[in-house]
Amino acid sequence: MSFLASRFDFRSFRGATLAAAFLIAPALAHAESAPFANYAGNWSGNGTITIAEGGTERIRCRGTYSVDDSGNNLRQVLRCASDSYKFELTSNILARGSNITGSWSEASRGVNGTVEGSIANGQVTALVQTNGYAATFNVVTRGNKQSVNISSKGELRGVTISLSRSN
Repeated sequence: MSFLASRFDFRSFRGATLAAAFLIAPALAHAESAPFANYAGNWSGNGTITIAEGGTERIRCRGTYSVDDSGNNLRQVLRCASDSYKFELTSNILARGSNITGSWSEASRGVNGTVEGSIANGQVTALVQTNGYAATFNVVTRGNKQSVNISSKGELRGVTISLSRSN
């Protein structure tokens, strides 16, 4: 292959790459300005839960996520149950740029607290807290698939869930 042919291929590739970038940029800008836009709907799936007493069990979960028109406000209700453990987590989260803040409550134990963290590229990293309890949440959403990982040093040591959106 001659140097001229090689240079031509590079220019074509570069031109196609720039054209693709101009087409994709508005979608990415919208995604960042409405970080929860892709979360709305009903989700369900399975995973595992590890409790302080040392047991690990299979867990089944259903979630309902509501998002306002701006895509910046998320209300999440996540109900999960294993053979011996259950929880119902409700969260109200506001995104301002890449920062998130909000509140959470867990109905079966009557506890609530705050949420602080960040969201970028479909991934939420957050710290949830209440008096004497803290847990980290990592949620990754890609299309109609979502993975949720919760880790703490309390009664609930860890939860790993794979969810799929049904609508």
